[in-house]
Amino acid sequence: MDENKQSIFRDIPRDLSDEFFEVIASSGDVKIERIISRGHTSPQTGWYDQAQNEWVMVLQGEGQLTFSDGRIVTLVAGEHIHIPAHCKHKVSWTKPDTDTIWLAVFYT
Repeated sequence: MDENKQSIFRDIPRDLSDEFFEVIASSGDVKIERIISRGHTSPQTGWYDQAQNEWVMVLQGEGQLTFSDGRIVTLVAGEHIHIPAHCKHKVSWTKPDTDTIWLAVFYT
């Protein structure tokens, strides 16, 4: 068995009172992260305003992103979006009764 082999769908924490963030891999200017939400949203005030570009995909579940320009984008399993650096956004909704698993890649 390959000791490096892992599944993105395994080892999901039972207690998801807080959204779960896990860095899967990183090197230089690239970081790959697994995010697990269950009804979580971003804080009511403020926006994510990241110095890096972000490519994000929903692998399971469903989520909604709101952008500071008023756009709302719903992503379901298999859908992805590119968010340029400093494009202000937030997670405005995730399914409350299902684990939403996001795969995010941050890069410059």
